[in-house]
Amino acid sequence: MAKRLARKWLSDNSSPEYRLTIYRGASKSSVNLPSLLRSFREGRIRIGSVQPILDLGVKPGFDYVTVRSSSYDALLELDAAVQSLGCDTSGVF
Repeated sequence: MAKRLARKWLSDNSSPEYRLTIYRGASKSSVNLPSLLRSFREGRIRIGSVQPILDLGVKPGFDYVTVRSSSYDALLELDAAVQSLGCDTSGVF
């Protein structure tokens, strides 16, 4: 019974999550990338023609930033926009 209850709760409360890793380049646009992405999420700035992603999670690393969202298509658009800024990415997975 406990396993069935746990399975039902997980299926009701979970959603798919997609990730994109952005590697910081030598360009000036990648200097403060985590702050730029948080401002993008909150709608204060725009990156290309990408609409703000409200559930965008930003996790900075030493020379990369990992972002996650439940919207695969939005992350694909963000991937293309960030690559046009001169940063390398891992692709959406």
